Amino acid sequence: MISSDIIAAENAARDADLRADYDALGARLARGGIDIEAMTERAARFAVAAPSWGTGTGGTRFARFPGPGEPAHIFDKLDDCGVIHQLTQATPTVSLHIPWDRAEPSDLLAKAQQVGLGFDAMNSNTFSDTGDGHSYKFGSLSHVSAETRAQAVEHNLECIEIGHRLGSRALTVWIGDGSNFPGQTHMGRQFDRYLASMQQIYAGLPEDWRLFSEHKIYEPAFYSTVVQDWGTSLLTAQELGDKAMCLVDLGHHAPNVNIEMIVSRLIHAGKLGGFHFNDSKYGDDDLDAGTIEPYRLFLVWNELVDAEARGLDLSHMIDQSHNVTDPIESLMISAIEIQRAFVQASLVDRAALAGFQDDNDALMASATLRAAFRTDVDPILAMARKRAGGAIDPVATYRAAGYRAQVAAKRPKVQGGGGGIV
Repeated sequence: MISSDIIAAENAARDADLRADYDALGARLARGGIDIEAMTERAARFAVAAPSWGTGTGGTRFARFPGPGEPAHIFDKLDDCGVIHQLTQATPTVSLHIPWDRAEPSDLLAKAQQVGLGFDAMNSNTFSDTGDGHSYKFGSLSHVSAETRAQAVEHNLECIEIGHRLGSRALTVWIGDGSNFPGQTHMGRQFDRYLASMQQIYAGLPEDWRLFSEHKIYEPAFYSTVVQDWGTSLLTAQELGDKAMCLVDLGHHAPNVNIEMIVSRLIHAGKLGGFHFNDSKYGDDDLDAGTIEPYRLFLVWNELVDAEARGLDLSHMIDQSHNVTDPIESLMISAIEIQRAFVQASLVDRAALAGFQDDNDALMASATLRAAFRTDVDPILAMARKRAGGAIDPVATYRAAGYRAQVAAKRPKVQGGGGGIV
């Protein structure tokens, strides 16, 4: 972990500017009837889970270029996630991926307690071969082989068992099953096999758990994908039962799809359960959240804040692949950008917006959203971090602490060159 003395010194150098900016923003918000202290408390309650797999350098199907101090195992990942939360005070939980993060649960709990973290949704992996016996080259939960499907089901049940011992309360299931050629598979029978496998997994859920069905339009199946969009995900969740929900990943959609409308429809169906936050330019890019389309991120949060005010309970997770940046820095930036969109959406004057909508005043309705989006809430986010013991400027503090150089000196160097979709 980073020394509290370093955090205090870095904060001291920025405190006066933060106070001036905070007071100025407070006066501006007060003119609109918004209490900045209440908004700062709301920001402080915000939480998004960090992905264990996001602490390492990702890659493309062509190559991977690991950087210094890559985590060698889950305990290194938890160290890195602990630093992310220590500085941002926005990522109190970690989402694990099995079998990559497989370890004795008691050891995981002890390590998580040491670095001040808990555990969020579990993630299974039947989209790549892990040496369990049967190959997933031609599918997993929807495979034509009953033995392969049974192996995939058993792996998901193992994830539930591990997660139950860790205090997790959800399982996210994403599969790469599909086809690359027309006629390669009977799409109807393939989906029937998938549903039957998911029903077995669903039956193994503890009473207070939820099962998240995650859709993805393509990659690695480039002709057809078994769970290719939110409609199939919704159909799955409806057929499985009340504990089955849909998970939306911002990058898993066709270009130009109105994701905020998808969010609204899933909320209407009572089946929106979780979010994987990232960003994309061309396809499923898994870029840092808010770096390409920050307004879309805000519009998504506009729907979520509206629904959460009515009792919607969601799991918020980051899901990114960092190819050219320090993963810790990217995850910190993303956590802040997700929190920023949440706070901005919380500033929307919903009574005024509803009035303009009822009056069919498209111009003023849109202007109401833009007014909230254009509000610089940096002072609120920074003040929330400072009061919780975090850093006013997390990236600057992280760099000043030299954490990356310290872990690089201790951890074995990871070799690159391996291809694979990450």
